[in-house]
This record gives sequence, C-alpha cells and structure tokens, in this order.
Amino acid sequence: MNEVILPIAIFVIVYVLISFELVNKVVAALLGVATILMLHIIDEHTAMSLVNTETLMLLLGMMVIVGILRKSGFFSLIAVKIAELTNGSPLKILLFFAIITGVLSAFLDNVTTILIIIPIVIELTIGMGLDPKIYVIAMALISNIGGTATLIGDPPNILIGSKVGLTFNQFIANLIIPVILAGTLGLLYLWFTDRKSFQPIDKDLVKLFSVQLLMEKIKHEFLSIKIDKVFLGKCLGMLILTILLFVTQTITSLSPGVVALSSAMILFIITKSNVEKTLEEVEWSTLLFFVGLFIIVGTLEHVGVLEWIAHNVFIRAGTNPFVLTLLVLWVSGIVSGFLDNIPFAIVMIPIITIINQATPVPNNILWWALSLGVCFGGNLTMIGASANIVSVGIAKRHGIHISFLDFMKKGLPVTLIALICSSAYLMIYLWVSL
Repeated sequence: MNEVILPIAIFVIVYVLISFELVNKVVAALLGVATILMLHIIDEHTAMSLVNTETLMLLLGMMVIVGILRKSGFFSLIAVKIAELTNGSPLKILLFFAIITGVLSAFLDNVTTILIIIPIVIELTIGMGLDPKIYVIAMALISNIGGTATLIGDPPNILIGSKVGLTFNQFIANLIIPVILAGTLGLLYLWFTDRKSFQPIDKDLVKLFSVQLLMEKIKHEFLSIKIDKVFLGKCLGMLILTILLFVTQTITSLSPGVVALSSAMILFIITKSNVEKTLEEVEWSTLLFFVGLFIIVGTLEHVGVLEWIAHNVFIRAGTNPFVLTLLVLWVSGIVSGFLDNIPFAIVMIPIITIINQATPVPNNILWWALSLGVCFGGNLTMIGASANIVSVGIAKRHGIHISFLDFMKKGLPVTLIALICSSAYLMIYLWVSL
C-alpha cells in the first residue's frame, strides 16, 4: 500500500509547491525525486530510465539555436520593420504584430518573441497616446495560440511529440485549422470589445507627425547594434535547414531531438559563437525541471497510479470517443489555466496512452485534444503560461500595471472561443474518421 500512497503524496506536495510558487519549481521537482530515491520507491537506474532524453535534446538544441539567432539582431529587425508597416494605425499595430507574434511563436520560443515584440508595441502605443494594456495582453494570448501549431512551438507539444512519436508535419497538419480559427476569432473579439481604441488617426496631422518621430526613435533604440549580415545569414540558413529536416522526418528518419541538437552544434562551429556565453543563456533550470517531473510522474506510472486514474476517471465516463475527446480537451484547458501546463501534460500522456489502449480513438485525436487543451488553456489566466507572466513583467517595468483580473477579462473569453473552436473541429474530425 505504501508503494502507492507515498508516490501520490510526494506528487501532490510537489504539485502544490509548484502551482502556488511556494518554492522554486526546480527545487520542488528535484526534492520530490530525492525523496522518492531516499524512500527506495524506485532505484537510481529506474529513475534515469524514466527521463525522456529525446525531449531534453530537442529543448536544448532549440534553446541554443534561438540564443545565437537572438544575438544576430533578427528579432529586433523584424519587429521594427513591422512597426514601420503599421504607419501608426492602431488596428494595424494589433493585426501586424499579432501575425508576426503568432508565426514566430510557432517556430521559435514564444517567450523570446514576447521579449522583443512587447517593448516595441509599448513604445508605439504610449507614444500615440493609446492604452498599451490591450496590446500587451493580445500579444501574450496570440503567442500561446501560435505556439500550439507546431511540435516545437510550446513545451507541452514537445512532450507529446517526443513521448508519442508524432512528427512535425503531423502537428501542423492536424492543428493549423483550429489555431487559425482560434487566433482569428480571438483577435476579432479583442477588436470588437475595444473597437473605439482602434480608430484610425489618418485625419490627425499632429498624431501622424508624432508617429514619424516615434518611428525614428524606435529605429535608433532597437537597431543601434550594427547587424552582421554574414552572421545573420548563417543563423537563418541553419534555422531553415533545421525546419526542413523536421518537415522531412519521415524521409530522413532523424528524430527532432537529434536534428535540433546537431543543428545547434553546427551553428556553434559556423558562427564561431562563444560557447560558454551562449550556454549561460540556456534555461538549464527548465531542463532540470523536466528531468524531475519525468521521474516523479514516471514513478506514478511505474506503481500503477496513472492506470487507475485512466480507468476510474476517464474510461468510466464511457467508451464514447466523442465524450472522451471533449473530456480531455476541456479538462486540460481548464486545469492548464490555473496550474502549470507542463506537469499536467506529463501526467496526462501516460493516462491517454492507457485510454487509447482500452478505447482506441482514430487519427491520434486524443493527442490533438490534449495539445489544444493545455496550450489554449494557458490563456485563461495571467499565470497560465510563461509568455503571460513575461508580458506582464515587461509592462510593469514600463509603468503599466496589468492585474490578474485585467488579464482574465480578456483571457477567459479568448480561451473559451479557442476551446469551442477546438471542440467543433475535433468533433467533425472524429465524425469523418469513424
């Protein structure tokens, strides 16, 4: 009995510590691992076998690639060019920056995208006398929606893809429709509810002149570092090659983790980047956090806890694939809005594996339901996703206060819109598949 009770108790304590930020999440996860090992629930060799090295390789590789690419000035260049295209139009600022944020978040780290985009958006909107809150919140929401579209766009997708063996192409092919729908309808909602804020300034000559001066100031601030075109070319070339290798995985048989790590090491060599400085920017705490969670959740699976949950919570709800799909989607969406979606995804992966064994659902639809739920659910609250927390933090440094309620007023409807779109899409997809 202790073999089951102790792992559950350890997991619950660790989850509470992480969710309420009572201690650093890495410390909480690794303390949980240390407790499991000290109590001899599993041994060290079993613990290491539970770690998904494919996920860690993919994360590490992409972190290095993005870190080197950031130094090339690529992100700042793109953001300033987009700012020029807006011509100071409030609606264009919302649309153009939302599009570039969504696209970059799908293929790169969405937190990196936010770090570059938000300061320029704030500079533009404040300079024009607009309320920057709606723009900051919109970029955070769109970054989470955009990141849902690909294998590398959001950590839960990396986890699902690595654990289940789903390819880069499968993610895009199966998730691009709900992502575009959710993003488009979400932006329409944000525009409609604040449409007075997006009135054009074409007839205001003073504002038009101010915008021109503002653009020159932004160019000076964000493009002050001279861009090395050769360095930038090498970075972009390697990024394009990496994505091409992801896309052609079924031909090359190279796993995403191997591709990402190999590309990162080649990029080190061809750009002659400082290895030590670049590695200092790698989020080692995130990688260690993943290691800890893999072992803790793997222990629950090892002692049969997750199998019990799968049979008594999900499968007991019925064997109807439509009910199971909606249950996975909405439970994931709601829980991920209030708790960290990474540990939740790690818990759900073995549970869905068991559900699929008992009641096979075609075309990996339960996996797409999980991905859409945990990624879209992150928009529900300010603490639902890292991009939200970072966006609010940047705004605060610029003297803009966004409260938990401010964020939720926009995040809750956008999340509901995204989950409703996903429900309709998955139901049609399932109906066609059966």
